[in-house]
Amino acid sequence: MLSGLTIRGRCVLAAGVAAGICALVLDERDLLRVAAFVVALPLLALLLSSRVRFGVGARRQVVPPRVPVGATAAVELHVTGGRLPVGGLVLEDDTPHALGGRPRFRLDAVPRHGTILEYSVTPSLRGIHHIGPLRTRIGDPFGLSEFERELADRSRLVALPKVFTLAGLPAGSGLGTGEDGTTRLRAGHGEDDATVRQYRHGDDIRRVHWKSTARRDELMVRVEERPWHGGVTVLLDRRSAAHRGSGARSSVEWAISAVASICLHLHQSGQQVRLVTEDGQVLAGGAGPSDGGHDDEAVLDALAAVRSSPQRDLVATRDPGNGHELIAVLGETTTAAVTELTKLRPQETRSLALLLDVGAWNGENGGGFDPWQTARRLRAAGWTVVIAGGPRTSIAEVWQRLCRETTSPDSGVVT
Repeated sequence: MLSGLTIRGRCVLAAGVAAGICALVLDERDLLRVAAFVVALPLLALLLSSRVRFGVGARRQVVPPRVPVGATAAVELHVTGGRLPVGGLVLEDDTPHALGGRPRFRLDAVPRHGTILEYSVTPSLRGIHHIGPLRTRIGDPFGLSEFERELADRSRLVALPKVFTLAGLPAGSGLGTGEDGTTRLRAGHGEDDATVRQYRHGDDIRRVHWKSTARRDELMVRVEERPWHGGVTVLLDRRSAAHRGSGARSSVEWAISAVASICLHLHQSGQQVRLVTEDGQVLAGGAGPSDGGHDDEAVLDALAAVRSSPQRDLVATRDPGNGHELIAVLGETTTAAVTELTKLRPQETRSLALLLDVGAWNGENGGGFDPWQTARRLRAAGWTVVIAGGPRTSIAEVWQRLCRETTSPDSGVVT
């Protein structure tokens, strides 16, 4: 209960107790009366402040609720009318450091129809930020006591990664050419052609489709669960050990922005995109367009919420591209990581990589990681590789270089 006393209130209370002790020692009744009054004053103020009631209410609205990093969002506080305490009301909205300082407002009166208080926030870091709660402090006119009240709960603001406009598609790949796999799956002459495939060793004999088997004169089985068809897989290497730098200018943030730009560019080209992390976790996209394969918002929301992984080594238990074309945005990649990436990839399947020279994000010269050696190993496995040479590297220029590249060993670095 005494925690509601301000410093002034505690000093007055301590002075009253000290005066009472002196009055008892000196046997001074008048001083004892004064001490009793001084002790009672902060306690009475504390009691009245804790029971004060006022009808002020508030709600918060963030417009828009999703903005790119560096863009501005407006925050509106709708305050409804009510009886204010003596001396007015001070409102403080709790905002994270990435959105700027805490705004404060002082209200001497609230109109009967209410009022709207506005301020703006500009996120400097990607992520999901929570604004609030909206707090006010209720005290007595003498400043002896003070209580904190919450008028509005938290609101969410999603800071999306920056997206850059890209042009073109990688030369020699299947991107943008031919029909989408989903379309090809539906091609044929009837439902049987769209839902059956050739029998493979290990298939359950109960899944044999006898009608198609008789017509084609070979064993055919039903496809009960449609796999990923067509499109492209984009891989994000989010390992904290594979990146350098901190904050918005770190290499992992550059990689996330590059992945966002690539995914949205492929969507605009009519491609179905499957977004995965280095450990195989699917962030967006799946078995069809309903799983976010063509959804820009699903990709951006997933990348806004993604966090760095504490995993040090890159370990692949399956083909990261799921048997289809792969575009990987990689941080520091060791020889063992290259082996993990390439050991399960089909040789005939196109694989592309944006390899970050992460030492440049810390101002290091090499720093123990040689991106050229990693690039040579990936190219030897049939990958097309472009190296991004630092935090000022243009994502659009890196993508253009990747679109022009072949698997020749004399490929350069984009700085």
